[in-house]
Amino acid sequence: MKFLFINGVNLNMTGVREKGVYGTQTLEQINADIAARFSGDECEFFQSNCEGDICTKLHQADCDGIILNAGAFTHYSYAIRDAIASISIPVIEVHMSNVFKRESFRHESVISEVCAGTIVGFGKNSYILAAQSFKL
Repeated sequence: MKFLFINGVNLNMTGVREKGVYGTQTLEQINADIAARFSGDECEFFQSNCEGDICTKLHQADCDGIILNAGAFTHYSYAIRDAIASISIPVIEVHMSNVFKRESFRHESVISEVCAGTIVGFGKNSYILAAQSFKL
């Protein structure tokens, strides 16, 4: 299978910021672990702090499944929501932290409605579980 992992705003700071929430591994280390776990598959990784770049990446995607951690864009980006709705590739929304145990504004997702599913609270394993779900 061919997977596209997209990480949004501030996820480039993973391993540096809020280690109690996001862990100590950097995004590059997490991506390497995911690539090793799915070594028989093609894994592409993309991160941007820019909403439009994420929309463009979604529009141009050529894969079997997209795993998206939009970060804070999850809670207010109708542009990313519409980009997901405009493509036929299934998207699974992921979050490393359990957003429902955090601030109330994190409980709302404007993208969930157009995603195939949502996985939260399992750290880097949220990405792995999402990718595995495409193989079921």
